[in-house]
Amino acid sequence: MLTIKDLKVSINEKEIISGLSLEIKAGEVHAIMGPNGTGKSTLAWAIAGNEMYNVTGGSITYNGRNLLEMPPEERACDGIFLGFQYPVEIPGVSMANFMRTAINEQRKYRGLDPISSQEFLSRMEENRKLLGIDSKLANRSVNEGFSGGEKKKSEIFQMAMIEPTLAILDETDSGLDIDALKVVANGVNKLRSGKNAIIVITHYQRLLEYIIPDVVHVLYKGRIVKTGGRELALELEQKGYEWLKN
Repeated sequence: MLTIKDLKVSINEKEIISGLSLEIKAGEVHAIMGPNGTGKSTLAWAIAGNEMYNVTGGSITYNGRNLLEMPPEERACDGIFLGFQYPVEIPGVSMANFMRTAINEQRKYRGLDPISSQEFLSRMEENRKLLGIDSKLANRSVNEGFSGGEKKKSEIFQMAMIEPTLAILDETDSGLDIDALKVVANGVNKLRSGKNAIIVITHYQRLLEYIIPDVVHVLYKGRIVKTGGRELALELEQKGYEWLKN
């Protein structure tokens, strides 16, 4: 589904990603771990197409297409979802209107008619119940006045509604208490399927107690320096990241 070869990414002429290679297949969950400033979020933004991040080398192939030739909005319509580390507020725009607009943009891109009101409301209710989201969420402005936990739950709800092929969750566990963490992880697990893939970016092993990854990568100084199974996350929990400097 996603193949990254020798990727190099710079911000303000400073190289952050320095020759990163990665392959993710449909049905897989990959965790990317590493200390602050090592390029985890830069990788997420480069895949999503943020123009602040300048790809200076390498390639990204997504479902057989050159992802780097696709503008950000086309990447989103083609099934790439980015869950933000710090979700933004959109005052005056209800969650329902926001999600309906997003879904219809995807459908337009795929040559489909707009979603009917009945189908949309049914999908809203189904996903609300699946994720244990309060029914009042749909009438609130997107993330406005939400707690940190509510914002992260909202992100997972958006993911469920959009049904992406590739979901990138950038430090979804940041700032969550244990109860909110379990809700978010449970939602992600329910959305896993053989047709999609998920990248989970995190500092800590605790999230991976609830979202069991197929593969764990350690990102350090812009490169993946170690790859393994969930046991690698446990090793990082015990040793920290200092051993990477050796």
